[in-house]
Amino acid sequence: MKTSDTTAVILAAGKGTRMDSDLAKVLHPLGGRPLIAHVLGTCARLGLRETVAVVGYQREAVEAVVRAAGATVAVQDQQLGTGHAVLCAESAVHGGTVLVLYGDCPLIPEALLRRLLAHHDAAGAACSVVAARLADPARYGRMITDAQGRLARIVEYKDASPAERAVQLINTGIYAFRATDLFRALREVRPTNAQGEYYLTDVVALLVAAHQPVELVVTDDVAGVMGINTPEELAGAEALLSGGAGGELVRKSGSPEVRKS
Repeated sequence: MKTSDTTAVILAAGKGTRMDSDLAKVLHPLGGRPLIAHVLGTCARLGLRETVAVVGYQREAVEAVVRAAGATVAVQDQQLGTGHAVLCAESAVHGGTVLVLYGDCPLIPEALLRRLLAHHDAAGAACSVVAARLADPARYGRMITDAQGRLARIVEYKDASPAERAVQLINTGIYAFRATDLFRALREVRPTNAQGEYYLTDVVALLVAAHQPVELVVTDDVAGVMGINTPEELAGAEALLSGGAGGELVRKSGSPEVRKS
């Protein structure tokens, strides 16, 4: 597996209203460092070609953290959804593979990202996405598979039918994409959903419809792939980081699309 042809795009433009704070969510401290600094550090250890953070809310403060880590900044002036956020980073991506991450997901294991990129490369996939299985999937986006167990589409909770909401396999929002396929598909995405936003998840259905290979990578490390949306989840992450209990607090009630990047 090569990481030198991979660009990470970290979505970090949202405010994070459920944190009950005026501070941008990705700037909240965990272990003495902003949440996004943990993600930037993991990307640095991967040896990627480039790391780009998409910023918006409290742009200057978030940008200072990003640039201090030696990463590049892209700006999302309007929060129009995750698909739009990734499109804002297009000019900083020069082919190869795009690894999509979130600035509020500080505990993402480096080993999992290496496994994702290796699987994506070996499969020759247009898209590979990390999924996790939850007994209580709450309001996470659901991974809908076909009769052969292949990923067909990702449905956000607000747009899901009762049968789809019964699915326990959830979307973590962590992807590897072939850059050319990603940006071509993003231009076809339309905001025809309950949120009126451009969903990155819609790219999966477009790639499937175009008969492009889409792969699933399933992880059991639920705490490692969950984002921080509330003070309680931040406390749980702090407990995990210090080696204590509290992993259940890291689980959040919204799906990755609720992050408003």
